[in-house]
Amino acid sequence: MGYGFLFDVTKCIGCRACQAACKQYNDLPLDSELDRRYPRAEWDTPAPLTGYTWLRINARLVERGGKAEWRFVRHSCFHCERPTCEAVCFAHAFYKTPEGPVLYNRSKCVGCRYCMMGCPFSVPKYEWNVLFPEVKKCRMCYERVKIGAPPACVAACPTRAVIFGDRGTLLHEARTRISSSPGKYVPYIYGEKEVGGTSLLLISDVPFEELGMKTVASGQITDRPVPEYTDRALKWTLGVAAVWAGALTTLYLATKNQEEKEH
Repeated sequence: MGYGFLFDVTKCIGCRACQAACKQYNDLPLDSELDRRYPRAEWDTPAPLTGYTWLRINARLVERGGKAEWRFVRHSCFHCERPTCEAVCFAHAFYKTPEGPVLYNRSKCVGCRYCMMGCPFSVPKYEWNVLFPEVKKCRMCYERVKIGAPPACVAACPTRAVIFGDRGTLLHEARTRISSSPGKYVPYIYGEKEVGGTSLLLISDVPFEELGMKTVASGQITDRPVPEYTDRALKWTLGVAAVWAGALTTLYLATKNQEEKEH
């Protein structure tokens, strides 16, 4: 099943130590204004991912018990079980590893950016201001994972709002937390079913819609792997192409025979 993350919204204090660790480990430059700490008045304005910032902790103002409270939610690559970026990339620059991370091979990328258009979470980002740009996103600190170490963001979290491990174990942990604290959590694990399952799982004490996340219930996202739709479309495309090719061949032969009779 591979490795994954479990992010607990109730434990995140918004310190963004994970963001800093991600930048440091991956040697990523600052994104000018986007990487500065927002004034409190602007906290509820989600900041986007970029080619130089692969992880964001965005703040959301939600209502709990009749009063407004802050909640912080992780935004990064979900490392889908069946990645759309891999399915739409005809150059096979994106691929899912057995360990869980979805990685990018720069030597195969042709710069078409289909991955950016196809991703249901709008994660992959382009390096627009460099001579030889690449598509960038979270790599789950693959080199650390290979040697048995947790990703940098996990190691830096002071409250263990995000933990790392086998996806099956994390699902069990999420269910245990939800069942052992009735009323504390929304009885739902985000990422268990979204787009067929992801390696980033989230649990929360407020509905995920209030955190600005796409949900199956709202119809903004599907619980089926997106490649199933593209595979089905391609199947029909190939069939139509075969019929069309046969029709053109028949028309060509008929025309050729008619011309031979006339001459």
